[in-house]
Formats: sequence, structure tokens, C-alpha cells
Amino acid sequence: MSGPSSAVDSPEASNMDAGNPTIQSAVEAILFSVDRAVPASRIVEALAAGGRASDEAGVIAAIDELNEVYRGSGRSFRIEPVAGGFRVMTLPEHAPVLAAFRQARSAGRLTRAALETLAIIAYEQPLTRARLEAIRGVACGEVLRTLIDRKLITVKGRAEELGRPMLYGTTRQFLDAFGLSSTRDLPTAEELRNADWLGGQA
Repeated sequence: MSGPSSAVDSPEASNMDAGNPTIQSAVEAILFSVDRAVPASRIVEALAAGGRASDEAGVIAAIDELNEVYRGSGRSFRIEPVAGGFRVMTLPEHAPVLAAFRQARSAGRLTRAALETLAIIAYEQPLTRARLEAIRGVACGEVLRTLIDRKLITVKGRAEELGRPMLYGTTRQFLDAFGLSSTRDLPTAEELRNADWLGGQA
């Protein structure tokens, strides 16, 4: 589980500062920044490198006090001993909600074919289905419908050619999904293919 990305901000946290705020804050920051268990000895080394002297007993005491703050303020997580170290973990009662969230996220991902189609549209837009299929070398009707349903692409108009076929382009939701301000900020095609949109079915 990844821990929250910011430090605790609560009245209890302010009261906690009466102990050793620098050690507690630093321990908290270290554990929130990683997605794995960190041994107390490694935390001690990191504290020393940052100019905050402590020992393993001091680290464990800081963790105990942090957990008291989390417990008193009704937080959804604790710092738990795991695999010879310490790690931020959500409480067991939140497991059903987290499982549902992960399942929904997985279902929302795109297949490689859909992602490659999206990349072509992003870089070549506006373009027709015929042009898209000529580039990919396969029929793209089903993938286009998926991308339209996900609101990642839309019809931008019609081409000035025989039959006036529809022109496809990306949407604002596409920019939001990839953290872009505009299409000028598009990453390379390889970066798009490596993005965390793979998996699932499109």
C-alpha cells in the first residue's frame, strides 16, 4: 500500500511536537515516501544523513507516538511492523473499498491495441478512420468505439473528400488522463506505450 503523500495535519499532530518533532516528522516523511517496509536501522541512517541523530529505540518510539496521533484523529492507516521493517498500511476494515477501487481502475485501462490507436490519433489528428487503418494495418472500428465511449477521442468534423468521412481527434479528457496541458505537450510514442494504461480489454 502506498501511504498518503503529505504529513499529518491535525491538532493532535501539533501536540505531538512536544516530544521530538524533528525525529517524528522525518520518520513519517521517510515512510510516506516509499512503497515498501523500511528497517529501523535504515531509518536511523537516513536521519543521521539528514542531521537528525537517533537510534532504533528512538525511531520505534517516534512510530508509536505517530500511531497514537493517527488513532486519535481517526486516520485510515497505521505504521506497522512488516518483514523486518516498518510500513504505512491501511486498516483492514478499508480492504473492501480498496479492492473495489483497484478493480474499477483495472477495468478502466486500455489494451495495447487501443493505446496504440490513441497514440496515432493524438499525433496525426485530425484523421479519418481509413487513414488510421492504413497506418495500423488492421480494422479499428471496435477500438474507435471504445475510445469514444471512454471520451478520449471525438469526431472533430468531416474531411473534404469523397463521402466526407469523419475526422477523429483527442479530447480534453485525453489531456487530463495523461497530465497534459495541450497536445503540444505530448510525450513520445514510446512513452505512451509504456504508460500505465495497459491491461484489461478494449
